[in-house]
Amino acid sequence: MMSQDPHDSERGPLPAKKDEEKVVGQSHVDGQSKGRTLITTVQNLVQRLISASPVEERGVMPIALEDRTATNYTSYFWIWVCMNINLLPITFGMLGPSYGLSLRDCSLVILFFCILTAAIPAYLGTLGPKTGLRQMIQARYSFGRYLVSVPVILNLATLTGFCVIICVVGGQCLSAVTGGSLTPAVGIVIMGLLALFISFCGYEVLHQYERFAWIPALIAIVIATGCGGSSLREQAPTEPATAGGVLSFGMIMASYMIPYACLASDFTTYLNPKFSSTRLFLYGFAGLLIPSVLLMVLGAAIAGAISNVPEWEEGYEATQVGGVLAAMLSRAGGFGKFVVVILSLTLLGNIAATMYSITLNFQILIPQLVVVPRYMFSVVVTAIVIPVSVKAAEEFFASLENFVSLIGYWSAAFVAVLIVEHLVFRRGRYDTYDHDSWNVASRLPWGVAALAASALSFALVIPSMSQVWFEGPIAEKSGDIGFEMAFVVTAVLYLPFRYLEKRLSGR
Repeated sequence: MMSQDPHDSERGPLPAKKDEEKVVGQSHVDGQSKGRTLITTVQNLVQRLISASPVEERGVMPIALEDRTATNYTSYFWIWVCMNINLLPITFGMLGPSYGLSLRDCSLVILFFCILTAAIPAYLGTLGPKTGLRQMIQARYSFGRYLVSVPVILNLATLTGFCVIICVVGGQCLSAVTGGSLTPAVGIVIMGLLALFISFCGYEVLHQYERFAWIPALIAIVIATGCGGSSLREQAPTEPATAGGVLSFGMIMASYMIPYACLASDFTTYLNPKFSSTRLFLYGFAGLLIPSVLLMVLGAAIAGAISNVPEWEEGYEATQVGGVLAAMLSRAGGFGKFVVVILSLTLLGNIAATMYSITLNFQILIPQLVVVPRYMFSVVVTAIVIPVSVKAAEEFFASLENFVSLIGYWSAAFVAVLIVEHLVFRRGRYDTYDHDSWNVASRLPWGVAALAASALSFALVIPSMSQVWFEGPIAEKSGDIGFEMAFVVTAVLYLPFRYLEKRLSGR
């Protein structure tokens, strides 16, 4: 009988240990593999659900000519109508009497400045079907691949600010209905989540919603006006209008209208380019002008009567805009409360469309995010808007005036660049917006001319500003003419700057 080598006995167990380690390691790998498989399965399931639904997956990429087949051209009218038949223009109109203007003066300022400024977004929207480019992607053809980030950041701040205003007003209305048992903060959360659903779905669902949502909105506003109409005659006495008051309130109107230009073509890129640009312009102009003017005048009338109607004043002190509307509808009892709820929901048309454009701007700001589906940014936007809205609601009208006083200046400079670039340097030719160049810095302008013209215009904009926190020397004598200066000076400076840039860069 052979004796066992002691070394063999030492080596014997080693393979067994290795096998055990292999088994343990293999189980760990199997666990990871199963985890990855589960995640992949969930991702595929979500993707199939998204693909089978009307949710729009396409982000900021240019829309090819063969994909621009939509023929519902009147949707350009209806989307502006729905975005403006709600409480937002009423809220802006309510700022008029704070500038010492009577109802007649407010009405004239609203009409003139809205006609003047509504033409800008209506016109830029006509470029969408012809170029197949989203609004801020069009801006790359003047601001360049990288410097376009500056107006994109400003636009994100502007659009987010509008979403905050809308959420606050809607939340106040819902709170007013319950007599305060539902706090404005909870109402804001409800508004944000409802808007999330519509903006999450994207272009098709948004257009279908906007096509019909204005109907209950209009009915609710007519009922509210009818219930409180008799008190609208109780206007507080005012001093004669001053140039400063007129121009400062005109600035508010411009700050309401011009920022729409930064998202106008987002709503028209899928339309067939064979349609008349003139008719499309008129659709957009009418959709912007008609509801905005009428409802801003109504807002001015409501604000002018608040101090003479105790019930309205009490409601205003409690929940501001929502409280006034609830007081106007109080004589209708329970039905009046129902109408206030409908009025709050009328804001969804505006906030959903605005949030839709914000989701596109995220991808333009950080191009690497173009691989992330557009609808995911709707969740991000909602997570930002809700807490900011809750904070802004504490001093709403002060927050509104501070916000509105700034957005008109930069947006006026921005649209001046886009219009001069298209009409002068591209001679109105849509084929100069090469789709192959939209994301290639070496084939786009440097953007120095656009940014420099916009920035240098503020050398005259700042002295022309008239705000609570600052009044420039020019504004002391003329009133706030900041947005007019921004538009004109930027347009004038951009001409030589862009000629020089083209000469140096060749593009």
